[in-house]
Amino acid sequence: MSEPESPQYVRPKDIDNRATFRQRVQWWLEAVAWDVIYWWPMKMLGPDRASNAAGWIVKKIAPLLSQNRTAKRNLRLAFPDWSDEEVDRVAAASWESTGRTAGELPHLPRINPYEGDRVEVVHPERLDAVENAPEGAVFISGHFANWEVMAAVICRRPVDCLVTYRALNNPHIDRRINKVRHDYGIGVLTPKGLGTRELMRALTAGRSVALMNDQKFNKGLAIPFFGHDAMTAPGPARLALKYNVPIIPVSTVRTGPARFRVTIHEPISPDPGLSGDEAVTDCVVKITEFLEAQVRANPEQWFWQHRRWPKSAWKAAGV
Repeated sequence: MSEPESPQYVRPKDIDNRATFRQRVQWWLEAVAWDVIYWWPMKMLGPDRASNAAGWIVKKIAPLLSQNRTAKRNLRLAFPDWSDEEVDRVAAASWESTGRTAGELPHLPRINPYEGDRVEVVHPERLDAVENAPEGAVFISGHFANWEVMAAVICRRPVDCLVTYRALNNPHIDRRINKVRHDYGIGVLTPKGLGTRELMRALTAGRSVALMNDQKFNKGLAIPFFGHDAMTAPGPARLALKYNVPIIPVSTVRTGPARFRVTIHEPISPDPGLSGDEAVTDCVVKITEFLEAQVRANPEQWFWQHRRWPKSAWKAAGV
């Protein structure tokens, strides 16, 4: 396989070009607040205490946020038999998990997947098989626990892998986060919206790519997720089939403060005899089923705050 590229930071220029002077001043003030109120206090606490502290803080303020209503609606849609108390409990636990992820972010370089006891990697030999093969793979996952750890498990094995990410509007904070990711061993990232050509180039060169496949994609396929159609991106499946590489699911489970278990699962492939759009749809259905199974196993650790289903699904279900 080709040699990994050196760490790089790529940012969609249109985000910054549209900014007014007032917006740029606001970005600078946000970056100062980021450093003073969040980053350095969390960094001084150490990974375990930062995880606990940020989890507690976010869990406490979550009821004041509009996204909390979204999380509860999603939970009622996915688990219609749950009581209000169970919905409230899992929503709060999901917020706590999100807060823990934020508290752990300054400490990512210390959460080494292959040193110490913070990360258990299950079936790492499947990563070795990808790295030793002439072609790459398409890794797929979702927003489980601390999803940054999943990317490091792949890249630090090492697998020459290009990882997609969502660029933040604030360029100062965006650069700070990406520097931490690079320091953590995630060497090459490409932002969503700019990434299709980069992903194709990577796979052509025999490299791997990693994508999240659990969020709404309005131009995607309507695939059942917890029994309700959700617009799902077919891109990962199309890429894998186009370049004849395996689709390898990865899951992450939080086992404690700043501690995780990351599992490399068996590849997903279409049923025999399928080709073209039928094969793509079959793979997207199987990816979605994998993601649903992971959410059901640990509902407290998925990002319920995202509006995964259309409002029509909420309305039809009466939530």
